[in-house]
Amino acid sequence: MSSTAEESQPSLSGDVKPVDKKAERLKKLRQLHLKRVSLKRVSLTCLLTYFNLQTQNEASMQNHKEVVEENKRQQLPTNFARKQEWAKRKLDQVEERERAQEQNLDYDLEKLRNVQADEAERWERKKSSKKNPDLGFSSFEDSAHRKYDRMVKQIKPDFAEYERMKNETPEEQFYATKNAFINGASKDSKEAIDRLVDDMSNEAKKQAKFSRRRTFDDDADIDYINERNMQFNKKIERFYGQYTTEIKQNLERGTAI
Repeated sequence: MSSTAEESQPSLSGDVKPVDKKAERLKKLRQLHLKRVSLKRVSLTCLLTYFNLQTQNEASMQNHKEVVEENKRQQLPTNFARKQEWAKRKLDQVEERERAQEQNLDYDLEKLRNVQADEAERWERKKSSKKNPDLGFSSFEDSAHRKYDRMVKQIKPDFAEYERMKNETPEEQFYATKNAFINGASKDSKEAIDRLVDDMSNEAKKQAKFSRRRTFDDDADIDYINERNMQFNKKIERFYGQYTTEIKQNLERGTAI
């Protein structure tokens, strides 16, 4: 009986229990899961690194482009943008004028129809502010400055003559500095000399008119003590004479209260 019971029991060394197989399989699954998670993390890290590198490269290229553009803008004149807007506005006006001529329309009249009242008033104030009103004589320096501005506005440049002189004159003399020697580098034309003589003659005539002596009126009332006081009284008469005429007449007749 004992021998038969021992033969019916399985040997522990040769066979594996089902519980052990299940545990081993779960262990392998857990290891595979950990490997998969680690691979995902590595892949995600590589992907993030790639995107970071791409972003850094794009940012570097964009910064370099901005630096180049900024350098170009700094090398341009300070009023370059304003000149560009002015040139574009002038081109648009030329095109609009040509279209108006093709349609047999008055461009100035059509332009004024599209201008509002407040905008037209602002333009008028801007135009009037650009004018140089004569504020009267304040000092010799201001008078010389106004005369210089007036003479500069009368200059009409000759670009052909300018280009000729630029080609014939050496660069160090044409663009002369304080250390450049320009004596005899250019010769004035006869037309320029005649124009200078005419301008000097006209200025001399104007100066003669400005400095002429006023004739003395012997019959005029003497209400001054010296020449300076006479000039002052004339100024007072110009500004307030219309208000003081009746008072003076009353004083002279003796009817003033």
